Amino acid sequence: MSDQHSFETLAIHAGNTADPLTGAVVPPIYQVSTYKQDGVGGLRGGYEYSRSANPTRTALEENLAALEGGRRGLAFASGLAAEDCLLRTLLTPGDHVVIPNDAYGGTFRLFAKVASRWGVEFSVADTSDVAAVRAAIQPRTKAIWVETPSNPLLGITDIAAVAGVARSAGARLVVDNTFASPYLQQPLALGADVVVHSTTKYMGGHSDVVGGALIVNDPELSEELAYHQNAMGAVAGPFDAWLVLRGIKTLAVRMDRHTENATRVADLLTRHAKVSHVLYPGLPEHPGHEIAAKQMKAFGGMVSFRVAGGEQAAVEVCNRAKLFTLGESLGGVESLLEHPGRMTHASAAGSPLEVPADLVRLSVGIENGDDLLADLTQALG
Repeated sequence: MSDQHSFETLAIHAGNTADPLTGAVVPPIYQVSTYKQDGVGGLRGGYEYSRSANPTRTALEENLAALEGGRRGLAFASGLAAEDCLLRTLLTPGDHVVIPNDAYGGTFRLFAKVASRWGVEFSVADTSDVAAVRAAIQPRTKAIWVETPSNPLLGITDIAAVAGVARSAGARLVVDNTFASPYLQQPLALGADVVVHSTTKYMGGHSDVVGGALIVNDPELSEELAYHQNAMGAVAGPFDAWLVLRGIKTLAVRMDRHTENATRVADLLTRHAKVSHVLYPGLPEHPGHEIAAKQMKAFGGMVSFRVAGGEQAAVEVCNRAKLFTLGESLGGVESLLEHPGRMTHASAAGSPLEVPADLVRLSVGIENGDDLLADLTQALG
């Protein structure tokens, strides 16, 4: 499919070719492990074993590449599986990575508890400050890792500016685009080398699948990643790939509604006496607002806020919510809330990535906005 089509059209059609046997308009779930070969070494359509390639996964990977404007997409069993494959492809023992001072707790754990044992070193920097990123560069820096918007403090990094820093240092720029989705932001077009997704979140969109993805433009890097994907084996299964592909078809309309509701939620919170601070890049007072407006189509569905009464008051807000479901993860059609310090970011406790104890993170869903506001109002008390 031509990359000249609009995002909404690509989301529905890229990788979704009609089944040649039946004409089915939705790619079949090829729930198969192995394939009959046309003679020794004669692969039919390039398929031999589903760890190496599977037609349902191929459809998803083609779709991911098209949406992010990349040459190749690779689908994994989880977002962390994608990150692990990327680290082991890009790095060798003794290499160094600059990571953000605000990031998903699982990403920090991967660097601090897993990659570090393999000899990979890292430094923490405020990636919203380009000078701080530049200062963190070391002679063996091979990658700069960015989340924008970040998890859970909704920080914004100027992708194009940091891409320039990475190029000058001979390092790769990796951008986790999970919070924005490719509908709102396309990091490759801004100079990133690799885009990371937890497809569990907005891409799948229905809290019914776990998956991850990498999207790249560089042909050599894409081949290296594909080699490691196959060698390490943490691939997306066919049914999981099919679920993500189905979810992506409605990504654009969902993100519009997520953003609409999140904007209303942020406005309510800024006016509430029991909220001390609201973190949402759509607010003019957000320090990254202008950069976000420049590199994002809209500001997304994630909102965090700090509760004036402190940690226990924040926990009580989480426990009193009814329509907002108390749970980890994000990006589903239903609204979720959590206490990051005790839940998703507990692994960052005591580190430079430790989050404020009074913080509540919201994943604002696509329910009726008035109902969401009413629930937050009663939860805040």
